[in-house]
This record gives sequence, structure tokens and C-alpha cells, in this order.
Amino acid sequence: MTGWRSVRLEDCCEIVSGSTPSTSESAYWNGDICWATPKDLSELRGPYISDTPRKLTRAGLASCAAAVLPAGSVLFSSRAPIGHVAVNTVPMATNQGFKSFVPDPNRVHAKFLYYWLRRNRPYLEGLGNGATFKEVSKAVVSRIEIALPSVPEQRRIAEVLDRAEALRAKRRAALAQLDTLTQSIFLDMFGDPATNPKGWPRKSISDVATVITGNTPSRAVPGYYGTDIEWIKSDNINTPDYYLTRAHEGLSALGRAVARMVPPRSILVTCIAGSPACIGNAAMTDREVAFNQQINAVVPRNVDSHFLYVQLLVGKRLVQQASTSGMKGMVSKSRFERIMLMCPPIPLQRKFADRVVFAETLKVTHRTSLAELDALFASLQQRAFRGDGGRT
Repeated sequence: MTGWRSVRLEDCCEIVSGSTPSTSESAYWNGDICWATPKDLSELRGPYISDTPRKLTRAGLASCAAAVLPAGSVLFSSRAPIGHVAVNTVPMATNQGFKSFVPDPNRVHAKFLYYWLRRNRPYLEGLGNGATFKEVSKAVVSRIEIALPSVPEQRRIAEVLDRAEALRAKRRAALAQLDTLTQSIFLDMFGDPATNPKGWPRKSISDVATVITGNTPSRAVPGYYGTDIEWIKSDNINTPDYYLTRAHEGLSALGRAVARMVPPRSILVTCIAGSPACIGNAAMTDREVAFNQQINAVVPRNVDSHFLYVQLLVGKRLVQQASTSGMKGMVSKSRFERIMLMCPPIPLQRKFADRVVFAETLKVTHRTSLAELDALFASLQQRAFRGDGGRT
């Protein structure tokens, strides 16, 4: 790395720990001083943090060891978990889960440090110590060495990575819009299934589909579990993908023989769950799968599968209203089959399905592009921090 110098973080930054005032003292809270937690950073969709859900008063700040970081500092979570990072755009304090950096502008550029910390998260996590949870101490953070080129070169590297990150963010935003597009089209064409504002005829689920409740092959029997066919549990269902994502557990050919299975274009619906909010989670299969007893599978007969699936997504509360258990959540097969759904003409259902298929095709294109951008970003990072500065 010609022209690059290895320096300790304590030699190019002021390292600032955070703190938490007493949560039982109301006078310390709901003020005007932003106060960040690692959770706040985990929910960011970009490099910057400009606000926080909780804020301190002047009295709250004075009551503890927290300090206000100037705008342009680099927040770094040092525990629970290690490695979340952000640049604050407004003055901000943090809780004790941080060892944050106030860069010396003559030695290190904030965004260069931000990207270096992101790139080296596995290394930083490995520095953590502790029995209950891992934490990187201030002493350890202070001794971390970082290779630095000149500040103008740091700024150029950060700008290259910013442009690549902006492209990734746009692609992720496009995917997020497509994720909501299908349900928006449904509501526009058919209305809310719970209120049926357009007055479509209604039929029970059992009138338009076959309902199958899953089961769990005995774990006491050797050889039931393997890789012959996926075995779906309720926690495999609640994903943002339109089609069911791959499960990590499967059954062997022996287990398959005693399992309940459904073909592609079936819809899996969570009907037993530890939380009422999880009742009604649904996913469509694009392959044959087996599934457990917490799930009712809907195999369409006299209804378009895409139309039925999205109606169950949009009308999730119809399933929840059929629950017979308050603390957890359970919808029996008989109650599930009696749920009434809208049934507009089949040609209209198929018109909707065509739009769904087109939207899913677009999502595949965007995902492919995002994967390529992710690979490009990783390559730029690798070259940037070994001294190439992102140059090709």
C-alpha cells in the first residue's frame, strides 16, 4: 500500500462510549437530544442516522456518562450485537452499547471509516469478549489498526463506494415496491376481502379448494428425516417472497411415505401459532412439499391459485377472526374451511393472475441485477481497502 499508513483508531479518532440514564426518572426522557441504541442502527436502510425514537433531556444527559457526538461522527455498536455502524447527521448521544468515533478530519474521512468498519465486521466481532454476551472494550477498540491513504484519496474511495451503494439501494427500493404492487392491484380490482365493497359472490374455502392439515413424522423412528423432500414448518412461511422459500429441514423417502404433501400452486397457511399475529401467514408453493400440523394447505379447485393466494394475504384477518384461542392462536380445519372468500368471475381472476406473473418476472430481473451489484460492491470494497482505492 504505497503511501498508506497504518494507525491506531485512538490516534485518528476520539473514541466515545455511551450510557443510559435511569429509565424510571421521567425528567430524563422525551427531551430534544437524540439517543441511539444498536437496535436503531439495525433498522437503518442506509449509512446515515438522522433521528432516534427516544430522546434525552439535558438533565438526563447530565445524569449519566453519555456524551453528545457531533454530526459526522461514526457510531459503532460494540455489543448486542457487535458491528452495526452509521454516520450521524445531527448531534447525538448513544447508550452503553457503543464505542463511537469522532474522526480527526485531517487524518480520517468519516465515510471511509464507516465503510472500513462495515467491511471488517467479522474481524471486529472476533475481538469481542464476555460470558453472557460478547463486547468489544474501549481499550481493544483503541488499539485497532487501520491503513489510511491521504484524506483526499479516502474521500475518493468513499465516493466510489457511495455510488455503488446508491445503485444497490435503488434496486432494493424497486423490489420493495414490487413486493407491495401485487396486493395493491388486488385491492384496486376486487376490494378488501373482509368488507367486500364491490359485492362479489362469496364462497367458503371448502367450496373452492381442498384443505389438508399437515403432520409431523415421528422423530423416534430412525430414518424419517433426510433430504428427499422439504418439510415446512410455520416459521418457514412468514417471508417477503411471493413463493415459499426453501426450508432447511427435510424428510427421507421413508418419512415422505407417512407425511402430508401438496403439489405446486398450493397455498400453505399457518393455523396454529404461539402468537395470534402469526395466524394467517401464507405462502404459495412452486414445488411439492410436506408440512407440519400447524399448517393447513389449500389446494385450489374452482378458483385461480394466484387470486386465492393474494386474497388470503390481503384478507389475513379473516383467518385470524376464526381463531379459537386468545393467548396463542389456533384455527381448526373445520373453522378454516368455513371462511368465506370473494369469488368474482374466473376470467377476471385470471386477468389478475397475469399481472401477478408479470410482476414476479420483473422481480426476478431486479433480484438478478441486485446480486450483480452486490458482487460489484464486494469487489470494490476488497480493492479499496487493500490499497487499490477501487481503481480498475
